[in-house]
Amino acid sequence: MLTLDNVYRASYALKGVIRQTDVIYAPKIRNDAEIYLKTENLQITGSFKVRGSYYKMSKLSPEEKQRGVIACSAGNHAQGVALSAQKNGIKAVICLPDGAPISKVEATKSYGAEVCLVEGVYDDAYKKALALRDECGYTFIHPFDDEDVIAGQGTIALELAEQLPDLDAVIVPVGGGGLISGIAYTIKTINPKVKVYGVQAQGAPSMYNSVKDGKIEELSGVSTIADGIAVKKPGSLTYAICKKYVDEIVTVTDDEIAAAILALMEQQKMVTEGAGAVSVAAAMFGKVDIKGKKAVCLLSGGNIDVTILSRVIRRGLLMSGRTCQFMIELVDKPGQLKNVSRIIADLGGNVTSVHHERANEGSDVNGCYLRIVLETRNFEHIREIREALVNFGFKLI
Repeated sequence: MLTLDNVYRASYALKGVIRQTDVIYAPKIRNDAEIYLKTENLQITGSFKVRGSYYKMSKLSPEEKQRGVIACSAGNHAQGVALSAQKNGIKAVICLPDGAPISKVEATKSYGAEVCLVEGVYDDAYKKALALRDECGYTFIHPFDDEDVIAGQGTIALELAEQLPDLDAVIVPVGGGGLISGIAYTIKTINPKVKVYGVQAQGAPSMYNSVKDGKIEELSGVSTIADGIAVKKPGSLTYAICKKYVDEIVTVTDDEIAAAILALMEQQKMVTEGAGAVSVAAAMFGKVDIKGKKAVCLLSGGNIDVTILSRVIRRGLLMSGRTCQFMIELVDKPGQLKNVSRIIADLGGNVTSVHHERANEGSDVNGCYLRIVLETRNFEHIREIREALVNFGFKLI
């Protein structure tokens, strides 16, 4: 049974193994609420996952430890299990989807685990891990649907209760549901008045759909930059706990996630992965009711693949009005480009790219097009520049 005593025992077992991560005030995330960040992205291995996996392994019998453990993961659970096994002197085999970021695969190997890449997504890796468990006698360390793993994740709520005793709400990323189950159960048991909000990616809303429809449902596929929470089907245990203790689950788009990653980097100097930023995205874009309240966003992980970081930043810039592109139809005569540049410069825009091309067949023989990319302050700034260009007589396509 999941009990508060079990969460406290997990907290004791984790002393000296994990960090008690800081809570940081983040006033720029939203101006009508008091927002804090729980920085599990700065946890050892770069995510909260080590809490549950280490506590689960600490309870294994000597015989189970001798046989070794197996796990499956989109990345962060893999690193948590690998490090926990290394600290306990246990052999670990980790099944990962073959699309997992190379950085996460290499990090898992660096902790001494044997990695087995499986074609497909998390759920395919899960099936392979179960097959190897039955074949080799390993103990399976479930990433979320296990009471001891959930208790380990619940230790975050014990820290929050000390760090922010007058907390009104906590916003938590949701994949399979282990993290939010541990936090919701623990914090509601300590203080039932605290609201618990879950956040899923719009491209992987398995728990959102299941809770809304009142039964566990499996998605046919998932597609999101938040690979850490791209789970097709929630756990039966986590589903039951979420139904009972979570106040609301919402979804955010990939564009909103990208904007949140960018905001955390610029405003808080925090690097988070997509899954780690969904809680901030929900706060930034008004998905949860926290107006006038003291709320904490859980940054669940910071293991973003650097190869996609530039793409995420570009999406974040577009989503927050920090960059835009105009296509302007011009008459090909001297001074046109000068006038466009002057208008943009006078309004404080910064041109980063210019592409000038002649019009196609069927268009005015003197016609041409100017495709121009700008750095801007926000959407209001984009509107000002657009209006100034139109008022001067330019035609925007």
